[in-house]
This record gives sequence, C-alpha cells and structure tokens, in this order.
Amino acid sequence: MLKIAIVGTGNISHNHIQAYLQFAPRCQIVALVDIYPEKTHEKKARYGLTDTRVYASHQQMLATEPDIDIVDVCTPPYVHAEIGIAALHAGCHVLCEKPMAASLEECDAMIAAQRASGKTLSIIAQNRFTDAFWRLKAALDSGLAGKVCHAQVDSFWWRGHCYYDLWWRGTWEKEGGGCTLNHAVHHIDAIQWLLGFPSEVVAMMSNVAHDNAEVEDLSAAIFRYSDGALTQLTASVVHHGEEQKIIIQGDKARISAPWQAFASVSADNGFPQTAHDIQREAELNAVFQQTPPLEWTLHTGQIHDLLQSIEQVRAPRVDGEQGKRALELITAIYKSAITRAVVALPIPPDDPFYRTGGMNALAPRFYAKSASVANFNEVGAIPLGKNLDRGI
Repeated sequence: MLKIAIVGTGNISHNHIQAYLQFAPRCQIVALVDIYPEKTHEKKARYGLTDTRVYASHQQMLATEPDIDIVDVCTPPYVHAEIGIAALHAGCHVLCEKPMAASLEECDAMIAAQRASGKTLSIIAQNRFTDAFWRLKAALDSGLAGKVCHAQVDSFWWRGHCYYDLWWRGTWEKEGGGCTLNHAVHHIDAIQWLLGFPSEVVAMMSNVAHDNAEVEDLSAAIFRYSDGALTQLTASVVHHGEEQKIIIQGDKARISAPWQAFASVSADNGFPQTAHDIQREAELNAVFQQTPPLEWTLHTGQIHDLLQSIEQVRAPRVDGEQGKRALELITAIYKSAITRAVVALPIPPDDPFYRTGGMNALAPRFYAKSASVANFNEVGAIPLGKNLDRGI
C-alpha cells in the first residue's frame, strides 16, 4: 500500500483527498501538512483520517516519516519547487498541483531532481482526464477533421472581488500571475496536448474588475504554429456564467468541447452550401461516441494514473516535461504582454523571464494589493468548470 503525505490543506486538497479515498486498498493518507494547523485538523476530522499525523512543515514531515511513498503538493505556487525537490531528494514520488512552479528555471530544477532520484513527478492537468477532452482528442487524431487551421480557446471563469483578498493571491511574488497562470493553465495544457507546441506567441493583458490585485484578470493571446495554424486564447475571471470551450477548425470539419461536429461543403462560387457533409459528421460523431468513457475523471483520474504509473513502473501521462510546457506558454503570454513583442519559443535559460524572480521584477502592478486575509471559510472542493467531465 502506497503511503501519501498531502502538503497544503486548502480548498484544492479536498479534490485530492477525495480521490485517494476512492483507492483505499491501494493507498493511505498518513500525513497532512500545513502552516495553519487548524486546517490539517479540520481535514483529518472531516474525512475520518483517524490514523493520519499532522505537521506544520514539509521539512518536519519528511524528517519524521521516512516511509512516505508520494508527496502531494497542494500549496500556493511559489513553494511548489522547494517542496517538490525536497520530496524527490528524500526518495518520494511527487504529485504537484498546477502551475508546476514559479518559473521555468524552477521547472527545470524539479525535472533534474526527478531524473536524479529516479522517482515519478506528475503535474496536475485534470482536463486531460475528462471524457469531453479525451473523446475530442480521439476525434482529432482520427484525421477526419483534416489539417488544423485554427483553434478557439475560451477559458472563461468568474471570481468575486474578495477572491484576491486571500494573503497569497493577487501578487506576482506569491501567486506568480493571475487568471492566465492559475485558471487558463487547464486549457493551455489541453490545447498544447491536442495541437502540439507553437513557435510564436503574442498577447495583451489587463485588470478590469479586481482593484485589490497586482495581477491580470483578463488576457488574450494568439499562438502561431510552424505550419501556419493559429490558436486564439482568452483567459478571464470576469466572465459571468463561466462558459468554457475549445473549438478546433480543420480544413474539412469543425470539432469542439463541448462536443459538436460540423462539416461545410463548398458551392461552385465558394460559399457554403445549405447541405453539409453529413457522412463526415456521422463518422466524427461515431469516433466520439465509440471512444470508451474513462473509468475515473478529473483529479481522481489523474491520481489513478499516478498510482498505476508507480505500480507498473511507467511514466505518468502528465510528467514534469508536460508540466513545464504549459508554464512555458504562460510565460510567453506574460512576456509578450509586458514587452509588447512577439515571443519566439522555446524561451532560453538566459532570458530574464526564464529565471526565478524575473517575472516578479518585470511584471506591471495593475493595483496595489489592498487586503491580506489569512484564511477564507472553507467552501469544500473547488469547482473545476462546466461540462469538462462530460462529453457534451
């Protein structure tokens, strides 16, 4: 049985704890760690973790618990690398919440620690473990939509003004960025998983509704790929209704999550005919419907994959390299928005935006952070978006 330590017991830890409890015969949560002890005790009581020990620091936990198999990092982003690297050096596998780290430099340090330890490093990207995206990828990989020409990614979320009152949120130093980093990371990871890594990025960002935060609450970016295709991505925490979607336009058909297949047919003058390519649409719908549903989805799906990867001695579906790719795209968005220039990928180690502290030094402060609340009242597991766990 694999022994689990969860470091950071804020709201996102609910999703992790609930997932591990689904696999009780395979793993056991033996340690909870948080700088606020009342949070660890609340989780312990809420989930009946009677034999679980609590600690105030990951250093104390690692020194006291030599038999930990997996350290699950659910802390604010600015300490992900420190905790992950310490756990890997201690001989533990690591699952780390998004974003992977506060900089590309820290990502590479985590990857180096993983390679030196020989242990597993996996970065949370729960959208890959949804039927909607799993089936969309199957439809895309079928080739029936043709060559990809354009993708539209709407990472639309809504957060109230007080969201940024939490002590670590809304600052470049502690949170590392705004909605682009901490919300759109899910969709940015998904689109690079679907379409691959672009060659160039151009972007703009703003703060239009949260004057208690240094960071952006709205950004728009365009990715250009080596074959000329474009992705248009909007990241937001100002969209009421939180309608999220990915639409991929191939030269033969349109496919999307939530699912829709549409294939236009050209008239002699180039305009679309009223009748469309019903056969191609039927074939795409068949691929989508016939792709078996995932046994486990979202965080539970990814934790199932992590447990399997350890048990079967194989790489997880989302490893450190994959986690870094998502952060590299986000870093490119920020660099482009800040420098007002087109950014070429990959970002080299001598770039100031690659280095730890570079973003914090160069980023604009839209507003001064005006509140610093130590803890919010618990609201349970964080909602992860609409229709992402369903193929509709």
